[in-house]
Amino acid sequence: MGATAVCAALAGCSGGGTPGAAASRGWSAPGLDVVSKAEVRDGIAAVTALRPDGALETDTFDLARGKRLWARPATMIGRTPEQGVQPPAVSGRFVAAVEPEGRGAVLVTRDARTGVLLWTRDVHSTFGPQACGPMLCLTERTSGRDARFVALDPSANGRELWRMDGLAEVEWADASRVVVFRMARHPSLEAHDLRTGRTLWRYPVEQAVGGDVNLSGGWAFGSAGGTLVGYIGPYQGGRGQSPTSFGFFSVRTADGVPVWRRPRLLRVYPSASPAVALITRSVAADGGDAGFERLDPSTGRTSASVPADRAPRSPWSLSLPADLSRLGFLTPDRPGRAVALNDATPVQARGLRTWSFCAVRPSTLKITGLPGFYPIAPLCGYDLGSGQKLTDPGPPPSWYTGVNDGWRVWRDESGTLHALRDTQGTAPGMYGS
Repeated sequence: MGATAVCAALAGCSGGGTPGAAASRGWSAPGLDVVSKAEVRDGIAAVTALRPDGALETDTFDLARGKRLWARPATMIGRTPEQGVQPPAVSGRFVAAVEPEGRGAVLVTRDARTGVLLWTRDVHSTFGPQACGPMLCLTERTSGRDARFVALDPSANGRELWRMDGLAEVEWADASRVVVFRMARHPSLEAHDLRTGRTLWRYPVEQAVGGDVNLSGGWAFGSAGGTLVGYIGPYQGGRGQSPTSFGFFSVRTADGVPVWRRPRLLRVYPSASPAVALITRSVAADGGDAGFERLDPSTGRTSASVPADRAPRSPWSLSLPADLSRLGFLTPDRPGRAVALNDATPVQARGLRTWSFCAVRPSTLKITGLPGFYPIAPLCGYDLGSGQKLTDPGPPPSWYTGVNDGWRVWRDESGTLHALRDTQGTAPGMYGS
């Protein structure tokens, strides 16, 4: 889901790139107000940006050189603010995005490097396209009762491979299978054959967290080591009402067999992908916040815990160091507090660099005709000992940015896009892969 809107609430706790000799390791794109997460794949970075006139556009970059390749107008139709601003989809040699057409919109697929139009599809309304292995997937006609999820072959002029009724989101895929999250009254994870749509397995998430799930509380998934780790957030309809079911769980991507489940644990923000590192907060019997727990994503077992009384009584926002070894309790412009995550002992906050959301109450984007959307929430570095924002903290940690073939791509507080190749491998970040 829209971790954008969820994180914004909980935190309330066209220019070119800069290529050159150093672009093989890092680059920035000043003058561009990026508002979506970056989709990085096959040497391409693609984002949705906001122009000064309030219109959206798709921007693509050559990842290795930092060169801006092309830009085209973009729009959203049928997507809700809670889902955040949709990014383009990158699949092989193709980039797909929703572009305006008359008073409506159309799905447009272009050559990733030239921007040449390849094919279009009338979607009426949609959550936006997603890469699913070598294919493209999307839920279309989202504003009507005939919403459907479709898989398309981008190399065959968008030929429809299969469809199924209802709303769904891609959470994992390889060359032959896709796992989707079915957004229904009784939501489920389902695996399908990518070319035929044949159902391979189904797992009702209420079996993991409880029987009264409300997706207005948000959700998140991350994959690692042959498993998919999921989180369903709580939703509280009104004052005095009990929150709906929530918690974490894990299933095998091969067959949907459940691996572990931990209901009634909350995801903290900011945080890594659930498949990379799990720092959670438990809920007391009276419904109040209790202590913190670190879970092993492979087993779901608690590997460390911090009692609730280690947190200050005064208002604070959570902040975390790059190595996730400590919990920082940040109060802007005032001395904070930190504890070691492994044994809950106090540690010196002076000089400790931690990362937290840049704004406690972020402003909504001024997108023409689309009120209520927030940008992807950036992280800023802080000196926890003073509570002051650092002017030059360096790049944010990989647990936030994620990694794609050694590259890390992120949006900073000003909306500028940055890319840096300073590690190896591929791993999901806070907002997914």
